[in-house]
Amino acid sequence: MAPTNESGTFDLDGELTVHRLGFGAMRLCGEDIIGPPDDEQEAKNVVQEAVDLGVDFIDTADSYGPGVSERLLREATDTSDVTVATKAGLLRNSDGEWLNHADPDYIRNQVLVSRDRLGVDSIDLYQLHSPDPDTPFEDSVTAFAELKDEGFIDHVGLSNVSVEQLEEARNHVEIATVQNEYNVLNRDHEDVLKACEEYGIGFIPYFPIAAGSISGVDVIQEVADAHDATVYQIALAWLLEHSDVTLPIPGTASLDHLEENVAASSISLSNEEYTRLAEIASTSS
Repeated sequence: MAPTNESGTFDLDGELTVHRLGFGAMRLCGEDIIGPPDDEQEAKNVVQEAVDLGVDFIDTADSYGPGVSERLLREATDTSDVTVATKAGLLRNSDGEWLNHADPDYIRNQVLVSRDRLGVDSIDLYQLHSPDPDTPFEDSVTAFAELKDEGFIDHVGLSNVSVEQLEEARNHVEIATVQNEYNVLNRDHEDVLKACEEYGIGFIPYFPIAAGSISGVDVIQEVADAHDATVYQIALAWLLEHSDVTLPIPGTASLDHLEENVAASSISLSNEEYTRLAEIASTSS
């Protein structure tokens, strides 16, 4: 029997309800996140299956492909029936480099491009992909605030930011989410998560299964064995348990892995298991 999304819900900006376990659409692209995948139909099947399993929060970016991920989402499902979060602020080149570019004029251009690719009148959640050292952070955030006022986007998010940058951004616009690297092994941004909890902001942990590096960690394997689960499922279950504001977005191009990820939402960790997992970061650093 196919799993269902039992991750509970979170209200973005207190008004847009999504299931906490979402889907990251970066892996729908080709190798090194450049160009289309070898089998576009299979990629679209993964998206539609995610929606069928109860995933209603999908994260992407204009730089994934570039443009490929957004296009495939529109072709795979009715983007008005799910909450789609996309981003602007990074460029790609043919060498696969990620280049900062959060100039306000560029952001204003990209919101139109993303809106067209996704086939929506307004973007549900538009995120600053990364602060740009060559552009004042306030200028980038102000551009997002203006786009929200003008009706191009409904909610504003940030990515790869510090607590100080989050505080600065909140002086200009209501922030719905923050997306930083975070998982059971890497909790360098615990302070940002705590700030999100304080303000009721969704925290989207990217690399939620540590890009596969959790294989071979004894504690995770032991807990996984006890639940007849994979270590990746336990990593996701821990994130959901760790905080009510976490919104994990595991990405995959595999139908089997997708089902495993969604099934993780039904795993209930004991207090002892949660604590053992919570101690990993301090003992492994």
